[in-house]
Amino acid sequence: MTSIITADIINSRKQPPEIWMDGLKEILNTVGKDPTDWEIYRGDEFQLEIKNPEETFLTAIKIKAYLKSQKLDVRISIGFGDKTYNAPKISESNGTAFMNSGELFETLKKKKINLAVNSGHFNFDQEINLMLRLALTFMDNWLVQSAEFVLITLKNPTLSQEEIGLLLNINQAAVSRRRKRARFDLMMELETHFRQKIKTINI
Repeated sequence: MTSIITADIINSRKQPPEIWMDGLKEILNTVGKDPTDWEIYRGDEFQLEIKNPEETFLTAIKIKAYLKSQKLDVRISIGFGDKTYNAPKISESNGTAFMNSGELFETLKKKKINLAVNSGHFNFDQEINLMLRLALTFMDNWLVQSAEFVLITLKNPTLSQEEIGLLLNINQAAVSRRRKRARFDLMMELETHFRQKIKTINI
């Protein structure tokens, strides 16, 4: 089983690409190589394969937090399944993971949902998508400061709040407030639950 993220940046024209492109590529490069594992096309759309499906939600959070820190947002569909055709470019590869991601992506804008999954397993999808919609009630509203905190904390999971504060140039009390505003602990509980649930489906 693999996972495919299909995404587009919401209102990308609000910021010139030179503001956000390099940072996005940096995150995508932690997942794999361009263009076999990820590819940016049509200026503000991108697709990537995450070979370890358990890492998918965490990767989606990092992407969202980064773009929110740049005063943008992102619409992400996650498809789980197989990969039956391996092309030199990910946009030309195929399999049920690609189809599940693409079919879901076409519906997100109309439904005004910025993050959802499609595995083809009804019970899994229903449960996780309900949780994601609840999480989006605060993730969609992250301000730049909250998003910066989330991104730096995810990139440096072993650092203490004091050390995170040094990176953000704020004191420990301010770090604690940002953590609370971002609903970080609740989000990470969901991330752990996601990892556990993805192990239970067999595609």
